[in-house]
Amino acid sequence: MLEEYRKHVAERAAQGIVPKPLEASQMAALVELLKNPPAGEEEFLIDLLVNRVPPGVDEAAYVKAGFLAAVAKGEATSPLISPEKAVELLGTMQGGYNIHPLIEALDNSKLAPIAAKALSHTLLMFDNFYDVEEKAKAGNEYAKQVMQSWADAEWYLSRPELAEKITVTVFKVTGETNTDDLSPAQDAW
Repeated sequence: MLEEYRKHVAERAAQGIVPKPLEASQMAALVELLKNPPAGEEEFLIDLLVNRVPPGVDEAAYVKAGFLAAVAKGEATSPLISPEKAVELLGTMQGGYNIHPLIEALDNSKLAPIAAKALSHTLLMFDNFYDVEEKAKAGNEYAKQVMQSWADAEWYLSRPELAEKITVTVFKVTGETNTDDLSPAQDAW
């Protein structure tokens, strides 16, 4: 898998474009390598995990979130990723398959502060908001912190201020169109 991906990176670099993100099958192979990393490949493996898997609800993100959740719960191990680091990495996935494991981590006193920080800056919660609310009502202090953070709009206020002036280009498209017509989707990542 590593050889193939390095070849892919070189081919794309020769074209002046970035490599495509990992697919689910490549992510599954990466999981196995992370469990038993070949000597000298540790840094590359972590880089692939952190930077080459799309966030959200991509199939590779599903595999990534499942692996990181298993590490966080102690169901899987990697000499490269502690449970704390697993929760931290789940927090970078922006929403989707990472949300449930982050909410579960609110019940683990060792992982809860990391999960609370991640959830405080995650907006793509959908109905999982109610799971955090339920934990807060049941007395979970970390869930209460997350709810308060959302109420205080820390996710918004922690962002850089918008420029006083923003110059944009507007495309006028006649007829019916949607964002799929304008987005290169996975090829853009």
